[in-house]
Amino acid sequence: MLGLKLPTDPRWVNIVEKNIDEILTDHAYCEQKAASTAISLIINFPEYPELVDEMIALSREEMGHFKLVHDRILQRGATLGRHRKDEYVIALMKFFPKGGDRKEQLIHRLLYAAMIEARSCERFRLLSEELQDKDLAEFYRKLMVSEAGHYTMFLNFARQYGDRKVVDAKWQDLLDFEAQIMKDLGDKEAIHG
Repeated sequence: MLGLKLPTDPRWVNIVEKNIDEILTDHAYCEQKAASTAISLIINFPEYPELVDEMIALSREEMGHFKLVHDRILQRGATLGRHRKDEYVIALMKFFPKGGDRKEQLIHRLLYAAMIEARSCERFRLLSEELQDKDLAEFYRKLMVSEAGHYTMFLNFARQYGDRKVVDAKWQDLLDFEAQIMKDLGDKEAIHG
C-alpha cells in the first residue's frame, strides 16, 4: 500500500529496544513537527479551504499524539529530551528544487508530507509487530493506522491540486530518491534514522 522501495531492516527494532527513551523523545518531536507542518500549510496556502479544514484537524490530532508520547515518557520516569535534527527529513527535502509557482510548491510540500507519513507508518508497523513490550507495540499499532490515513490524505491532496500524471511521476521519483536515503539510515534510535 505504501509503495516504499526499501523496507526498514527489522534489526532496527533491536536498536529501538535498547534505547526506548531516546526513540520516544524523537517520536515526540516528530509529532510536534507534523503539527507544525499542518499549521504551516494553513498559513502558506489559505486559498485552499478543504486543505485548511483538514490541516486544522491534523494539527490537533498530531498535538494529541505528542501528548500521548510525552505521557509515555513521563510514565517511564523520564523527561522529554532535547530536540535533534532529523537527518532523514533534511535529506528528503533536498529532492525538489526550490522555487516554482505556488501550486508547484504546494504539490511538493504535500508529497514530502506524504512520504514522511508513509515511512513513519512503515516504522510504526514494524514496532507494533516486533517490540517485546506488548503495551508499547499496541501503542504503535494504533498510531500506524493514523499515519496511514495521513499518508493517503496528503497524496490525495497532491493529486487533487495537480495534474495526476505529473504528480504520480513526481511521487515515483521521490520514492526512488527516498530509497537511496534509507540505504544510509536505520542504525540510530530515531523514528526515521
